[in-house]
Amino acid sequence: GGRREALAKVSLSSVSAATAEVATFPIDALKTRLQLHRGPGGGVLRVAGELVRDGGHYRGLSPAILRHLFYTPLRIVGYEHLRSSLASGGREVGLLEKAIAGGVSGMCVQVLASPADLIKIRMQADSRLLSQGIQPRYTGVLDAFTKIIRAEGFLGLWKGVAPNAQRAFLVNMGELTCYDQAKHFIIREQICDDNLYAHTLASVASGLSATTLSCPADVIKTRMMNQGQEAKALYRNSYDCLVKTVKHEGATALWKGFLPTWARLGPWQFVFWVSYEKLRQASGISSF
Repeated sequence: GGRREALAKVSLSSVSAATAEVATFPIDALKTRLQLHRGPGGGVLRVAGELVRDGGHYRGLSPAILRHLFYTPLRIVGYEHLRSSLASGGREVGLLEKAIAGGVSGMCVQVLASPADLIKIRMQADSRLLSQGIQPRYTGVLDAFTKIIRAEGFLGLWKGVAPNAQRAFLVNMGELTCYDQAKHFIIREQICDDNLYAHTLASVASGLSATTLSCPADVIKTRMMNQGQEAKALYRNSYDCLVKTVKHEGATALWKGFLPTWARLGPWQFVFWVSYEKLRQASGISSF
């Protein structure tokens, strides 16, 4: 029973995650490109036009889906597991405990999934080279994998893992906890039942709080992961990247790509949570 249910949750959440990923991937490609943009002329519409012209809006989709096939199920099931073990003896789980459970489960899984993220970001950054008629660095996931190991060593795949893990902690803290809290608040205050409407409201709230919390770590993660082994690497480490970004571009640069990040996290959360809750219902598993 327990094992079958856990397996069902894993497969349902990976189906929901892949659906959400495909639906919102072009927005993610836009976000990566905006975050890598240093200097003027980086307007959303201009960068979006450039992206569609050079066909980069689905470049890097395969490592992204690969990542979500184990990243999302593990963090969702991990969170539920931590939540239920905290609630043993029928006690109410507090907001802070939920926040820590969400953050910790997201962070641990992100460390595992970091190489897939790195490959995705580099493949997305590569789509710009294509538009300038330059050969991209990698032809596909396997090619990227082998080239990075050859050039930067096996641990090169974990470049930027620190800001990535920090971001995962904040995103999951914002996302899982806020979705959980918001949904239970909506139902408790009898705004509506545990239905599509409740899931929609909760997913919008969770997308917004996850974006605000995680945007700075996301900008730093994107910039750190994109730099290879060039002699003149821009940033020594994530702290150096933070200081330089704020010094040269002002503190608001840390929320660069906030709108596309939210425009992506929002619908991503929405597609994910609504389809996940529906699939659980159809499989006879209690709602999240």
